[in-house]
Amino acid sequence: MKVTQKGTDKIKLDAVIAKYTGKPGRLLGILEDAQKLNPYKYLTRQTLEYIAGQTKTPLSRIYNIVTFYAFFNLQPQGEHSIIVCRGTACHTRRSKNLLDYLISWFGFKEDALASDEKSSLTTQDNKFTIKTVACFGQCALAPVVEVDGNIYSHMTQEKLRKIIKNIAHGKSKK
Repeated sequence: MKVTQKGTDKIKLDAVIAKYTGKPGRLLGILEDAQKLNPYKYLTRQTLEYIAGQTKTPLSRIYNIVTFYAFFNLQPQGEHSIIVCRGTACHTRRSKNLLDYLISWFGFKEDALASDEKSSLTTQDNKFTIKTVACFGQCALAPVVEVDGNIYSHMTQEKLRKIIKNIAHGKSKK
């Protein structure tokens, strides 16, 4: 999102900032809503600088927040997100195989998530982003995968393939 002095982006951000004025934890709410304004679900440097200026918050504090919380993105995200749990229960029930399957399905290098300390991979067409999470807290349902905000339990490669195909054909639960 390009922030300009005059434009709808500034107006939308000002509305978000006003919405949280005087509320506890306002900065988290502002950043979360600002991220939702971006069609690629991420926070641009310009947006962060604008929020810092408008809220009189040091930019370093803003960066501390957005790099601490996993739900903030500093890079463009896909239209659809697929998050694979890598917690102990999911790992022992082969969530790594699900992750490897996704990486292969979308044509990424085998060790793509491990290289350069990347925490997510987005397809070139910005349709899908693959992420991992340390634990969803759904251990009894392992392995667990979240797709577009929906949690799927006892996931298999076959179930995952069907979900992705449904999304590709416009049949997602989104």
